[in-house]
Amino acid sequence: MPIQRVNLDERASDYSEALSSYKGKAPSYRVLLYPHRSLPRGGFVIFIAVTCAMMALPLLALVQTSAFWGLLPFLVITVAAVWMFLMHSYRTGQLVDELSLWPDRITVVRRNPDGSLQTWQANPYWVEVISHDTPVPHYLTLRGGPREVELGAFLSPEERVELKEELETKLRFLAVGGP
Repeated sequence: MPIQRVNLDERASDYSEALSSYKGKAPSYRVLLYPHRSLPRGGFVIFIAVTCAMMALPLLALVQTSAFWGLLPFLVITVAAVWMFLMHSYRTGQLVDELSLWPDRITVVRRNPDGSLQTWQANPYWVEVISHDTPVPHYLTLRGGPREVELGAFLSPEERVELKEELETKLRFLAVGGP
């Protein structure tokens, strides 16, 4: 599941920005959002092995012919291209949105695939969770503070609806004086 709710008994965020709020205490609510992985690493190895085996089967009949050497480079290039595109998919899938909520602050830290961090924070009392229907259904943004930021753009529409409801409940609870 691309939404991971962090147990509040666990340690605080790895990002130093998250530790500086509310007297250094852990957030009252924390969620990690990451893209769905349809092909785990073990499946990747099996997929490449099966692809190589299936491409090698027709070549067995051509082993001692000149056609073998004519086809071999194209098959190697095909497997290399599949490998390269799958590895690119894994790298771009390293995107993580971390949302942390304290009584006095909400923080969104996005870790991009290149390792850079983007941070947004605001007072949770003034934060508004907005669901847009364009460019994608139930596109989630948070508005509060100096700018509006997207949240979980890689989630499915159903997951975005679930996250919106959960986040609005947490913000409403804080607004009436909850922890």
